[in-house]
Amino acid sequence: MNQDTKNMISFAVVAGLLILAYQVFILGPNARLAAAQRTQNTAATAPAAVPGGPPATPTGPAAPSAERPTLNRAQALALSPRVAVDTPSLAGSINLRGARVDDLFLKGYHEEADKTSPRVELLRPEGMTDAYFAESGWVGPAGAGAPTPTTMWTKTSGGELSPGHPVVLTYRAPSGLVFTRTLSVDDKFMFTIADTVSNPTGAAVTLAPYVSVQRQGLPAGLGKVNIVHEGAVGVLGQDKPELRELGYKSWKKKEEEDWRAKGGWFGITDKYWMTAFAPPQSEQIDARARVVKDPTTGIDIYETTYSGQGVQIEPGKQVTEVSHMFAGAKTVPVLRGYQDTLHIPRFVDAVDWGNLWFLTKPVFALLEFFHRLVGNFGVAILMLTVVIRIITFPLANKGYEMGVKMKRIQPQLQALQKSLKDDPQALQKEMMALYQREKVNPVSGCVPVLFQIPVFYCLTKIFTVTIEMRHAPFFGWIHDLSARDPTTIFNLFGLIPWDPSTAPLIGAFLGGMLHVGVWPLAYGLSIWLSQSMTPMTGVDPTQRAMMKFMPLMFTFIMAQYSVGLLIYWTWSSFITILQQYIMMRRFKVDNPIDDFLRRFSRAGAS
Repeated sequence: MNQDTKNMISFAVVAGLLILAYQVFILGPNARLAAAQRTQNTAATAPAAVPGGPPATPTGPAAPSAERPTLNRAQALALSPRVAVDTPSLAGSINLRGARVDDLFLKGYHEEADKTSPRVELLRPEGMTDAYFAESGWVGPAGAGAPTPTTMWTKTSGGELSPGHPVVLTYRAPSGLVFTRTLSVDDKFMFTIADTVSNPTGAAVTLAPYVSVQRQGLPAGLGKVNIVHEGAVGVLGQDKPELRELGYKSWKKKEEEDWRAKGGWFGITDKYWMTAFAPPQSEQIDARARVVKDPTTGIDIYETTYSGQGVQIEPGKQVTEVSHMFAGAKTVPVLRGYQDTLHIPRFVDAVDWGNLWFLTKPVFALLEFFHRLVGNFGVAILMLTVVIRIITFPLANKGYEMGVKMKRIQPQLQALQKSLKDDPQALQKEMMALYQREKVNPVSGCVPVLFQIPVFYCLTKIFTVTIEMRHAPFFGWIHDLSARDPTTIFNLFGLIPWDPSTAPLIGAFLGGMLHVGVWPLAYGLSIWLSQSMTPMTGVDPTQRAMMKFMPLMFTFIMAQYSVGLLIYWTWSSFITILQQYIMMRRFKVDNPIDDFLRRFSRAGAS
């Protein structure tokens, strides 16, 4: 064993020990802490199912006490009367104190792929841990009587809020102004809020409309996927709409950021869900993203807000401000529909398409088209793979052709390297002459690999940020294309009724870096076979030995990605192998597939 090989083995052992220590002492405890937090949050919401029915009766003061006790959902909902919300997509209630939309569940989405798991909670009332709500209203001079977040509104028309059945709320201020709010909702995720101010007094008053989306504390699970934007988001401006994004970390660091624009939309987004307001698109607004610390609890409060221009209301007159509030899942067809019908600029960009959006958007559109044809996103991925390979065929084929030619001249290269090993300059000259005679360009063989980099980024984005991939099934054991393969070699892919992640000390490691299922193994096999059909010219023995470990290394790396991405790359790799095989047969070059078939046939004959 030479020194280079010993160094390589020592490096691998030390790296493995470091990874094991990091998994056991850092990632493991963090995972258990996150699980405990999720359990606590679930317990806090468990007492109340998806709300409906009559408004709750107040059981105490609306404002939390100085101690700010943490309430469960039932207790928080009971603090004030409510108007029920029930649509095909949403269920919850609106708080009559402040007319806040602060209690919403998404009917069509569950926390797990299992349809019996709890529905996804979008908004939760103040007083609960991690409160998250939206409100709108008017601001004006002291004494004008504009309603505040603690104002009690009265329902004067309508029952529960549902599509085609609006609700009217009224508040009569001590100043004499009358505020009327008409709330409507469609069958998906859009609320329409029409705020009217009537001035029966003898003096003019100036008021400005405002909206606010507020989150108290950070969302659970933040930071698990670094390539997804979560935080403040919006497109400000109608004529030249600009996308504005402010992640939670930058948001807290800046504390406050302001913009002025005409029209647009603004709010807070999660990976799959969003709450955002859109003003009248002809209105000039002042938008702000700010972070303030609650002096009592020390919790950071993240808020996106904007206000419109002040409007003077003459005696005997009234004004109406109509805004829209989106609260729901960021499905591309729904966002695109609102963008077209309500003329909300770039609303589809609420999905974080990434820096390569010019690739990500059309690729997802094609994937969505195939899904409409076959009804299964897994099959659509296979079809998308074929289309991408057809588009890139000329470029890839040229690269594979060069690779085959390189493999064909391998014996001549090895002979040159052996005879001229003591004369590097002469060796280089003879190799270049050989390349020229055989019309070989070694660099062009790298083109297919380089092309895979933007494709990898694009598809990783699609499988990570689009909600259409969330809980989308394939066949067999794959029930969620956006999650990793649930099987693992450590329980024989489910044949042994044992969860390796529960093993003492090494459980987090077995359930983390070493979690390798069927699809990662298939991917690793495809990489190994493709690599064995590719020549390694000019590679020293140490590098050659390390490259042999690449299929194994990539098996563990890719096992942590979504299984939808693994399906794409595995299928793409086998297409590559087929293309390489045909090319090698064409140029009469030996290949491992024919070698295996010959050995198998000889073994069968004997």
